[in-house]
Amino acid sequence: MIRLGNIVPRGGRAAMAALALAAACLAPAHARRAPLPPSSQQQQYVLAGRVVHVADGDTFTLLVDGRCHRIRMASIDAPETSKGSDRPGQPMAQASRKALAGLVAGKILRLECYERDRYGRDVCDVPLGDGRSANREQVAAGMAWANMEGRGRFMRDPRMQALEQRARRERLGLWRDPQAAQPWVWRYQCWKQGRC
Repeated sequence: MIRLGNIVPRGGRAAMAALALAAACLAPAHARRAPLPPSSQQQQYVLAGRVVHVADGDTFTLLVDGRCHRIRMASIDAPETSKGSDRPGQPMAQASRKALAGLVAGKILRLECYERDRYGRDVCDVPLGDGRSANREQVAAGMAWANMEGRGRFMRDPRMQALEQRARRERLGLWRDPQAAQPWVWRYQCWKQGRC
């Protein structure tokens, strides 16, 4: 039997193929494809598949018909995870990632998508099949902000701001820290300006 790290595949060739595909999905995004310009089409589309990796509190990988799609959740922005020593992560980044994993990891989902962003990620709402959405759940639990970067140009769901306000009032998640920096501010001040 072949060993892949600590994983011992069971079920022969099908299991090996599934593991190889999952490993390909987990390769760094830049190794899989170059950044693309945002889609100029505003036509919505559906992606259905299994969540095979959760990268952070607003980004995951969906396996659809044997192809990996990086998903960027619409209308929210979660705390940044570390991208190396020159781009440190934010407080609550791992808690946010774990909260999203608890909602979507390993599940088969049907996503409602709007476009592909400049990094080639599909920008989607993530219904959970029980009337809830992972996007709203992350904001309501204080694990992400309503994405108001660029005066709200990434906002698709008008209910997000009210969910964020309630999480703030109840001091949930990241709102336990009165100085919590929005991810778009963190990316500019910390990563670009070096003022972490």
